[in-house]
Order: sequence, then C-alpha cells, then structure tokens
Amino acid sequence: MSPRVLIVEDDRGLEQMLVDRLDSSGFETAVARSGSEALAVALGQTFDLVLLDIMLPEVDGLTVCTELRKQGVDTPILMLTALDTVVDRVVGLRLGADDYLTKPFDSLELMARIDALLRRSRHRSAEREVLEDPVRFGEVEVRFREMKLLRGGCEVHATAKMFQLLRVFVEHRGEVLSRDRLLDLAWGEDAMPAARTVDVHVAWLRQRIEAEPGRPRFLQTIRGAGYRFVADVTPRAPS
Repeated sequence: MSPRVLIVEDDRGLEQMLVDRLDSSGFETAVARSGSEALAVALGQTFDLVLLDIMLPEVDGLTVCTELRKQGVDTPILMLTALDTVVDRVVGLRLGADDYLTKPFDSLELMARIDALLRRSRHRSAEREVLEDPVRFGEVEVRFREMKLLRGGCEVHATAKMFQLLRVFVEHRGEVLSRDRLLDLAWGEDAMPAARTVDVHVAWLRQRIEAEPGRPRFLQTIRGAGYRFVADVTPRAPS
C-alpha cells in the first residue's frame, strides 16, 4: 500500500511541486490549504506523514501541530518554514513536530527527510508491543499508547518527541547512551538534527519526570559520555 501524505501548504506553486514529486515517487497525496482545513482532514483520515507549512491562513501550522498532538495523532510531522530562526525550529520541535525543513529546499533533501521519518515510524510500530504499557518509576506513570505522563497522579504535558525519547531511555535503562546514539534511536539514523537537540529534549524531560530537575534522580548526565536512565521500571499495578 502506498504511503499517504497530507500536504498542508497555501502556496499553489509549491503545493503542486510537492504533489508532483510525491506522486511520481509512489506516494498517495491529499492537500489542505489552510490550518482549519488541515485539522479537519488530519483528524478525519489516516496518514503516514504530514508536511505542514508554518505560515498558513486561518490557523497557523504551529497551532495545527499542537492540536493534532493534543488529539492523540502521532503521525510524523515534517514542518516547512521560510522562517530560518532557532526560535521557530525549537518551538516546532517542542510542540511535537518530528523534523523541519527551511524553504527553499532541494527535492532530494525533502525525500530523504520523508524516507527517514517513515522508516522511524514503521520501526516504532513494529516495536510498540515490546515495552509493557503503562510503566511506573518513582511517582511517575507513563502511558505510551495514550501519550499520557503523570507525576504524583497529576497529568503533565509532554510532546510526542519527548515520549519517543523517554521510551528509548526506558527500553535502554541502565545503559550509557551517547548523544549520537540517542539521535539514532529517537530521531533515526538519517535524521539531521544537531546533538544540542538531545540536550534540549533531555532538559524538557527532566522538568516533567524529576522532582528536582537540577539534581536528577532518574535521568543522569554521564560527563563526557552522554546520559543514563536509572530506575526500577514496572508495569502499573492493576486497579
């Protein structure tokens, strides 16, 4: 079955280029030209990937990304933006986007990013049943299937990428994982984010799972080597 891609772009010329490029590569495409239309289509149908422009009429792409993640849609999101600033990239990643591409971009790089995201998505689906769910450590309970994180019984907001990274740490608990290894496991071997991205996401995770983020109990820094997750992880006791 051909992968289904939702293209959210209000520039008709770029939209047609994306449709032609993806169709010729064997993808099935659908198009939305505003944020409100994107939400309606993405929540009403199933896609393997969303190409999401930030600057959109009615509802901007960052809001669309936020709402999709709130609604439990974990489809990979590749954000397209003409705003080449660190703030825009960090905000997009923090809201749950999986990757970003700055306009103008080369079609070969676009297809490489898409292929990498789809491979990671298939890999996650294949391993989804490996980790018992939900799990508990300390006062934290993680429900990966529902994408819910609770600490002390209270729900804490976390993005899709944070859940993905936390799953990697839980599955590799006790191991020292370098930044490069974490990029491979959580972002994919062909992804192109900087190693600093790992540090940013680890800091965000600590704010959510640690009672004292400055003195982490679970997510430890191993100087000169990377990070190690240390906890006795158990399935949630039956209620």
